[in-house]
Amino acid sequence: MSYRNFVLLTLAAIVLAGCGPEKKNIEHALESITVEEFQEHVSVIASDEFRGRAPGTNGEELTIHYLADAFGRLGLEPANEGSYFQELSLVEITAEPSMEMLISGSGGQFAPAYREDFIGTTSQISENIVIDNSEIIFIGYGIDAPEYGWNDYAGLDVKGKTVLMLVNDPGYATGDTALFKGREMTYYGRWTYKYEEAARQGAKAAIIIHETGAASYPWDVVKNSWSGPQFHLTNNEISTSPLQFQGWITTDLAQQLFASAGLEYERLIADAAKPGFGPVEMNLDASVTFSNKIKHIKSNNVAALWPGNERSDEYVIYMAHWDHLGVNNSFKGDSIFNGAVDNATGISAMLQIARAFTVLPEKQARSVLFLAVTAEEQGLLGSQYYAENPLFPLDKTVAAINMDALNIFGKTKDMTMIGYGNSELDAYATEVLESRGRYVAPDPHPERGSFFRSDHFSFVKVGVPSLYLTSGSDYVGHDKEWGEEVSQQWIIEKYHKPGDEYEPEKWNFEGILEDMQVFFEVGYHLSNTSEFPDWNAHSAFKR
Repeated sequence: MSYRNFVLLTLAAIVLAGCGPEKKNIEHALESITVEEFQEHVSVIASDEFRGRAPGTNGEELTIHYLADAFGRLGLEPANEGSYFQELSLVEITAEPSMEMLISGSGGQFAPAYREDFIGTTSQISENIVIDNSEIIFIGYGIDAPEYGWNDYAGLDVKGKTVLMLVNDPGYATGDTALFKGREMTYYGRWTYKYEEAARQGAKAAIIIHETGAASYPWDVVKNSWSGPQFHLTNNEISTSPLQFQGWITTDLAQQLFASAGLEYERLIADAAKPGFGPVEMNLDASVTFSNKIKHIKSNNVAALWPGNERSDEYVIYMAHWDHLGVNNSFKGDSIFNGAVDNATGISAMLQIARAFTVLPEKQARSVLFLAVTAEEQGLLGSQYYAENPLFPLDKTVAAINMDALNIFGKTKDMTMIGYGNSELDAYATEVLESRGRYVAPDPHPERGSFFRSDHFSFVKVGVPSLYLTSGSDYVGHDKEWGEEVSQQWIIEKYHKPGDEYEPEKWNFEGILEDMQVFFEVGYHLSNTSEFPDWNAHSAFKR
């Protein structure tokens, strides 16, 4: 442990152990966090009336005004020059479901079925996309990572071509800790990076082969998330990108394509995870045609400030995303993606924590910003916009605390820290949990890349240490296998599906209550220390 970490741990312990005024100051605040008010917020935000809270819809209007009214009733100040809203410009691109793909080669032609075999979209502001006989090249993982001595594009010109690649990192496939971070996903394993790099390389189309384990979610999640309106921040990157199509295909389709090209699928994907792998020309061409509906919209982050006392020009941020996937009218039966767990729970917890700060007998030293961001489901766009256009200086921002999809299965002995070991924020969360007889657990599934999949990552990218605590897996009265099973079952049955609805008769609120109290205490102590937690020396984000 570094000397600085030792000092921080000691300070955190002193603060938490500090009885008397400190303890009494937060008792009433903790008591103000109630299951009843939490339930009331969730029941409204996740209701059918809010229509899945898609950006730019009536569902957004209902949501952001509900939040602004709630913050106003609590007495929090509008954070944006007299307004609770931070407006941002988005372009909404909706690909028509008549999208067609044709893959041809000496082994014949394939006409994959939209949604069942492939899915995709474009980030180009164009009503019609036509890709005609673009050569397909299998480029392994589609990664150029100098620090890992890896470049799948070395010596390759992909301008105008279609790159076909695998999701995740080479280390995931091999388990070799000498490759990247072994089973732990790096940013290079995320689909966002792979499309970004394909665009930088000049590719016309980029296609990822879906595999449930490597992606960490089934095909249903891909097709639900990638059909319907797709949003992008309005900027120059959209208009200048050469990438006309970015999409996914199923493993089954990939295996058929490789076989038709006379290539051994299993051998090639194994080779792709080995250093020195070279791209493979498949002698296949891809043609893709589809029409888009283009719509320019405005969306909003909602920002409310509870000013500090002694150091009001320093800020602790609580954030959660208010949006979900809206309505998909192509669905038979229930077509509303209510997003109750993801993320009406996080937003409702934010309102409860805001209330707790307002009832403190003695005000905290630093200001606390409550930031409900838009378009998380579309690539962390709302938090990215705030990070690039902050309402308060980033060098005065102490930390960002993210709340996304809270625990609905009961009390846990632990809480999972996504990105454990990256920053000195670990000490604050560890001390709070230990003071409650609980413990911090590192991410049990680092291969899923959760650290890159929620809004805290937008702040990480601009240098602000960020804390992403989420549900534990060590449930009281159950073994850890039970916790793993119920979590995985929820992902399969509910995640990014209409089934993510508010079900009070099925949810267990005891764990949510305890976790909300932990979130409050961590932020409270950060708001009273004079320290600025730093990145740990080994963290890539310190660089």
